[in-house]
Amino acid sequence: MPLYHHLGNFPQKRHTVFRKPNGDLYAEELVSTHGFSSTYSNVYHCYPPTLVKEINEPYSVEPKIARAKHLKHTSLKGFKVKPTKDYLASRVPVLVNNDLHISLAAPQESMTDYFYKNSMADEVIFIHEGSGVLKTGYGQIPFEYGDYLIIPRGIIYQLHFNDENNRLFITESFSPIETPRRYRNHFGQLMEHAPFCERDIKRPQDLETHDEHGDFKIMIKKEGLIYPYVYGTHPFDFVGWDGYHYPWAFSIHNFEPITGRIHQPPPVHQTFEGAGFVICSFVPRLFDYHPNAIPAPYNHSNVDSDEILYYVDGDFMSRKSVEKGQITLHPAGIPHGPHPGTVEKSIGAKETHELAVMIDPFRPLMLTEQALGLEDPDYYKSWLY
Repeated sequence: MPLYHHLGNFPQKRHTVFRKPNGDLYAEELVSTHGFSSTYSNVYHCYPPTLVKEINEPYSVEPKIARAKHLKHTSLKGFKVKPTKDYLASRVPVLVNNDLHISLAAPQESMTDYFYKNSMADEVIFIHEGSGVLKTGYGQIPFEYGDYLIIPRGIIYQLHFNDENNRLFITESFSPIETPRRYRNHFGQLMEHAPFCERDIKRPQDLETHDEHGDFKIMIKKEGLIYPYVYGTHPFDFVGWDGYHYPWAFSIHNFEPITGRIHQPPPVHQTFEGAGFVICSFVPRLFDYHPNAIPAPYNHSNVDSDEILYYVDGDFMSRKSVEKGQITLHPAGIPHGPHPGTVEKSIGAKETHELAVMIDPFRPLMLTEQALGLEDPDYYKSWLY
């Protein structure tokens, strides 16, 4: 999110002397993206961020592909993923391609014994169930049901949950997560017709400086491997920072739907984008108000993109039955549309209370071995009855 922010203390000029009360220098770190050509932040640490004491053997979390090529409407029952105590162990990849990985997670315990850094992907963590605090060196962001947590690559974090009942829908993007270009002016400001604005963005607050020595385990993900690092100082030893590269959050409940006299196409629901895909938010809204409008979506042929819909809550007038946490995958190459009887039923309806997250990738998605264990094998027949 290109929005300047700062917390804590830092010198008036970059790359100049900045001393501790005892006369020692604070350690400056430039955290930059796309080389030196995109967003960055300047961070000031109590100690250099390079004090590695130990590196243990990496282990693989590479998704195991079960169905690389397919042309079949698919449904996954996401809440069949069993709750798991550990956060990293709870992450179950289900749909992947070279642009993004989609995972489900049901962690029961907060991250207290280690920290995590994804060095290859921006993460979008949608909070389906649960609440807590995202903790980083940049500050803290409280989260709750309906929040998208956007954690740019390279940021070390912990998730602290308020209880053990948590359900997460996670997108790892191998390109930066951005707001839609058509909603930004050339200064980067969200324009008046955008479905949300800067006031809706949750930025880090409550910077806590951890001036601590010890053994601090940081699990670093790169190219499908987790590398267990042990650092000699606490990773949240920031005394101050400023810039444009930091974690932030946005609530799906603050997305203002765009409606019209006739049915509006999915791009009006777009919330974020990466290279090769978009993320959309379907929220409660008034239906179309043309006197002869059909609120149910029309049949649609996916020519250039797969379509993923993650059902969060509410009723969906185009489906006969859906469950919380259900994922539908409608692959490019064949049409999909409303279930029998739902078109006629939708005529005259005034509003919907549905809540869902949609992802449209422009390269085909592959199903993992874990995904097959969640699959409803007869979903592709659901238009017959």
